[in-house]
Amino acid sequence: MAEAAAVAAESQAGCRARAARAVLDQVVLPGEELLLPEQEDGERPGGAGERPLRLKVGMRSRGRVVCGPGLRRCGDRLLVTKCGRLRHKEPGSGSGGGVYWVDSQQKRYVPVKGDHVIGIVTAKSGDIFKVDVGGSEPASLSYLAFEGATKRNRPNVQVGDLIYGQFVVANKDMEPEMVCIDSCGRANGMGVIGQDGLLFKVTLGLIRKLLAPDCEILQEVGKLYPLEIVFGMNGRIWVKAKTIQQTLILANILEACEHMTADQRKQIFSRLAES
Repeated sequence: MAEAAAVAAESQAGCRARAARAVLDQVVLPGEELLLPEQEDGERPGGAGERPLRLKVGMRSRGRVVCGPGLRRCGDRLLVTKCGRLRHKEPGSGSGGGVYWVDSQQKRYVPVKGDHVIGIVTAKSGDIFKVDVGGSEPASLSYLAFEGATKRNRPNVQVGDLIYGQFVVANKDMEPEMVCIDSCGRANGMGVIGQDGLLFKVTLGLIRKLLAPDCEILQEVGKLYPLEIVFGMNGRIWVKAKTIQQTLILANILEACEHMTADQRKQIFSRLAES
């Protein structure tokens, strides 16, 4: 037993530092160290290679690496903190770097700045609304954080209303703060969601899957019934169809899509289209 444990520990230590480019879309484990290419070495003849990520890069570094969920900075290293698949998004400028994160099947939502979420107004304290977003603590929402809101023209928000907004403050040391306007002061689809419709909760992985640009599920669902749908990055979906029966069917389909194959999904959609 002791020899087997030593071998397992040695193998784990040996595979802890792995090249990020080689394990993209593969499963990574907590404690692993990611190796990313250093641009300064790549500019030198024969200097390209994988080295531990140095977060304090010099002026010669052209790219900026952003650590997303599931990754943590530890000194000048980048460590994995969650079990899941490693993802990478290239920057729009194409100058290198980009965003790295771990796509995990967690159920509890952790607020992230810029995320669009669906919240439930639970209380009103002075000029601030308390909104339940599914995190460890409620988020605050000012009555001035709505399009056209002033001290005289207050928005009609009641306890129990559904709010679709985005986070402007989200970190571990401060209470999350959300708004219902964009950088130009426009609602852009955010605000109080209608009273009708159905709100249900799914996993965070399914939400990211449905919001992917190449997702075919929404295209197939849109062909069944006319609908209104709102997705929150906190795992909440609000959907509304013409009838209650159609609304329940759409909600059940979206919940089951996480565990269905493409062929199974097409069979269900064809049956519903014929009925």
